[in-house]
Amino acid sequence: ILKNQLLTDHGHNPLMKKVFDVYLCFLQKNQSETALKNVFSALRALIYKFPSTFYEGRADMCSALCYEILKYCNSKLSSIRNEASQLLYFLMRNNFDYTGKKSFVRTHLQVIISVSQLIADVVGIGGTRFQQSLSIINNCANNDRIIKHTTFPSDVKDLTKRIRTVLMATAQMKEHENDPEMLVDLQYSLAKSYASTPELRKTWLDSMARIHVKNGDLSE
Repeated sequence: ILKNQLLTDHGHNPLMKKVFDVYLCFLQKNQSETALKNVFSALRALIYKFPSTFYEGRADMCSALCYEILKYCNSKLSSIRNEASQLLYFLMRNNFDYTGKKSFVRTHLQVIISVSQLIADVVGIGGTRFQQSLSIINNCANNDRIIKHTTFPSDVKDLTKRIRTVLMATAQMKEHENDPEMLVDLQYSLAKSYASTPELRKTWLDSMARIHVKNGDLSE
C-alpha cells in the first residue's frame, strides 16, 4: 500500500516529496565517509524502485539529486568521488533502461544544468578532482558490456564533452571577472549556444542578470 502511495502521480506527491527530502538532507549535511557511502547505496535503491519519480513528469527531484551528487564528484576524498561518480552513472544508466534503451535525455539535461549552477556556487569545480570524476563516468560506460552495442557509451562521452566545454568557457570567464562587459559577453555567447535547450539558455541568462544587478546595470 505504501509503495502505491509513493508511486501516485509518477512519484510527484507529498509523501514521496517528504521521503526524498530526507535523502536530500543527508546529502546536504556534512557526513562521515561511511555514512555517505550508505546514503549513496540507499539512493541507488530508491532510484531503482521508483524510477518514474526521476524520469517522468516534473524534473525537480532529478534536478536536485544531480546537483547534490555532482558536488560530491568534486570531493577531496577519492573514495567519495568514486562513489558519487558511480551513483551518477547509475542514474543515467537507469534512465536509459527506463526509456527502453533509447536515451537518457532527462538526466543528460539535468546534469548540464546542475554543472552550470554549480559553477556559480562552488569554488574550484572543474579542477583535477572533478575531471577525474568525469573520467570515471566515461570508463563506467565504456566497460558496461550490456549496453556496449547501444548509443549509450557515445551519449555519455558527448555529455562529459559538453560539461568540459562549459568548464572551459567558465575558465575564460574567470580570466575576465574584473571586466564586466567581457564577462557578460562570454555568458551571452554560451546562452546563445544553448538556443535549442531553453532550460540551459535560461540558466546562463539568469547568471547574466545577476551580474547586471551586482554592477548596477539595471537597464541591461
